Amino acid sequence: MKFRTLNDLDVRGKRVLVREDLNVPMKNGQVADYTRIDAAIPTLRALLHRGARVIVVSHLGRPDGASDPKYSLRPVAAALSERLHTNVAFAEDAVGPVAQKAVDALTDGSIVLLENVRFHKEEEQNDPQFAKELASLADIYVNDAFGTAHRAHASTEGVAHLLPSAAGLLMEAELGALARLTANPAHPYVCVIGGAKVKDKVGVFKFLMKTVDQFCIGGGMANTFLAARGTNVGRSLRDDDLGPAREILELADSEDVTLHLPIDAVVSTAFDSDDAAHVVNIENVGDEMILDIGPKSAHAYADVITHAKTIVFNGPMGVYEKPAYQAGTRIVGEAIAKATRAGATSVVGGGDAAAAAHLLGFADAMTHVSTGGGATLEFLEGRTLPGVAALES
Repeated sequence: MKFRTLNDLDVRGKRVLVREDLNVPMKNGQVADYTRIDAAIPTLRALLHRGARVIVVSHLGRPDGASDPKYSLRPVAAALSERLHTNVAFAEDAVGPVAQKAVDALTDGSIVLLENVRFHKEEEQNDPQFAKELASLADIYVNDAFGTAHRAHASTEGVAHLLPSAAGLLMEAELGALARLTANPAHPYVCVIGGAKVKDKVGVFKFLMKTVDQFCIGGGMANTFLAARGTNVGRSLRDDDLGPAREILELADSEDVTLHLPIDAVVSTAFDSDDAAHVVNIENVGDEMILDIGPKSAHAYADVITHAKTIVFNGPMGVYEKPAYQAGTRIVGEAIAKATRAGATSVVGGGDAAAAAHLLGFADAMTHVSTGGGATLEFLEGRTLPGVAALES
């Protein structure tokens, strides 16, 4: 894919509309997690240093097309000011006279954050007139919001057709890292994949089956594959419909791709009965619940991973939020980190995979940790991302 980047733009004195993904967790009216804010800083800082008049647009939560103080981006403006070490003005609307007045007040090297763009129902409808209103505020458009690139909204797709457009530094890094997973990846290529349901990731399996050599499977989806192979998984979380799992097992056989499934598991009598957690061989689950892969499985996966040259981590191995069920994901994560230090390319998908990597301390050792949840998933399914397609030249 070909698209313009910041290096292709002359931004000095220009009004630059930057779509960022500042959909951050909030607690008591304050930003509770700065991960997405910190990811946006390099692009914003680069534009400011080059003398642009920066106009930041983002959404927060799902306000259903109406103004709601709970979803205001005002606290995010304060957080951006803190991280950028400069004043970030705040406009109390994303379009109209209020937004225009805030933009008119900008000088070279200054910045304003517009109010939540989803306070207008036209945003998610990708309304052409609304896109024109946003575009009228600026001379140039930069999309740095990979996390929303799978949405064809006015601020992610519509505006890109109305202004000279480019990818921001984060968008460029995301696409570059993910492209390494699909365009001539180095082999052996291993996909470590978890999550709740097989049916949610059928597209990922089918698309990556063309290039991946081995899959190491954990989480609730491992239970579904085990059940599809006739293994009793007790009261464990699994898909009711085993058809998709059987289809993937058959496809793997036909493509000569290895699917590794757990040979032991950490089980308990109930989800909240952490004190009762213990390890059993996979054939001895009985009437209990599988809540993590067992130590033999984790070390077997680690052995596969340490020999890999390309690795994608697309979901935790168990209920990683609970200490009793973190070991599987931690051992696998440490193996990915070891392989990365030895020269492998490792990419962590967004969502729970990224959350687990940060919580368990191996995120910094990865080649790239994606900020996209749904966007990463759709990319790995081989689907077109509207926000990216609109940038292509």
